[in-house]
Amino acid sequence: MLLKVFITNCSIVFYQRQQNIGKLWKCGTVLIGSGLALSTLNLKAEMAKAITSTNPSTFMATPVTPIKDLIDNPNDMKSRMELMILRVQEEVCRALENEEENGKKFTVDRWERKEGGGGITCVLQDGKVFEKAGVNISVVHGQLTPNAIAMMRARGKKLSQDRLPFFAAGISSVIHPRNPHVPTIHFNYRYFEVKDGDQIYWWFGGGTDLTPYYLNEEDARHFHKVLKETCDKHNKSYYEMFKKWCDDYFYIQHRGERRGVGGIFFDDLENPSQEKVFKFAEDCADAVIPCYIPIVKRNKNKEYNSAERDWQLIRRGRYVEFNLIYDRGTKFGLYTPGARFESILMSLPLTAKWEYMNKPADKSREAQLLEVLRNPKDWI
Repeated sequence: MLLKVFITNCSIVFYQRQQNIGKLWKCGTVLIGSGLALSTLNLKAEMAKAITSTNPSTFMATPVTPIKDLIDNPNDMKSRMELMILRVQEEVCRALENEEENGKKFTVDRWERKEGGGGITCVLQDGKVFEKAGVNISVVHGQLTPNAIAMMRARGKKLSQDRLPFFAAGISSVIHPRNPHVPTIHFNYRYFEVKDGDQIYWWFGGGTDLTPYYLNEEDARHFHKVLKETCDKHNKSYYEMFKKWCDDYFYIQHRGERRGVGGIFFDDLENPSQEKVFKFAEDCADAVIPCYIPIVKRNKNKEYNSAERDWQLIRRGRYVEFNLIYDRGTKFGLYTPGARFESILMSLPLTAKWEYMNKPADKSREAQLLEVLRNPKDWI
């Protein structure tokens, strides 16, 4: 009976911020592990105390993994990663909604995957500030296909079999503002496990990058400064290494230009330890709001004309080209059995444009942006 009451109360608590949950798990472990015969009243009092000790905030939807499973495995990285991305999703969605002036809210679409797991897709569309903003999480498991395994082997993963059980959890977001003076942002943080025989392989990946339509050096410096400060807390070499990785990864080869002014990007990160890499990924995800929202506030009410809007749509076309031709995440998602195409293609803008042989005038602001995209610079 005590365990049943404990689980019922935790069903409510799991909608609180991740930092609250550690207290509840600790409390629950002591109660059950030591066999203390606390009354239901005392147990509820302990839960209420933990909930009210901080500022609570709900997730966008019920966790993908059954709540009891999360409670039973509080130290499992799969549980911790899911709770982290649920929290970040909610915080980013609320921060974006706060910038809208017409009360526009995210549409929440919780979906399940018959092969295992599911996700929560949150999309704000046709807003005054954000033309299309998506903040998605997915928590999936099942069997990797030979195509997916081949992609991993190409990245140096030494996997012996052609069908392997896997687990993947991540948050992925692309924000396309309406005003050409507000840049697009993309961020993605993910955790992956593969079981090959008795061996479990795991790694983290992710990054945050900025795609402006008109170059604003103050914005670019602010964006990179926040990311560098975040990296430096963990390893002084991270920022320089992951900035270069970002510049190299988001390269539109057939155009000879980068997608934007960069940021950070890393993949297959498994050192120095699982705990330290998780903390790094969590801090990077938490840096999204401070690195981006100040830029939105500075620029969202700037006036713009039809020519600037046209240039924005042309640059969005480049964004589409990268995502559909080169992006590994898009390809992996499409190769995964039970893939949800609406969520995978959420990253594409609501509107875009292709003009034949478009070439900006020399020394124009458009040409200034292209110069930086062709020759990445150091912003700090």
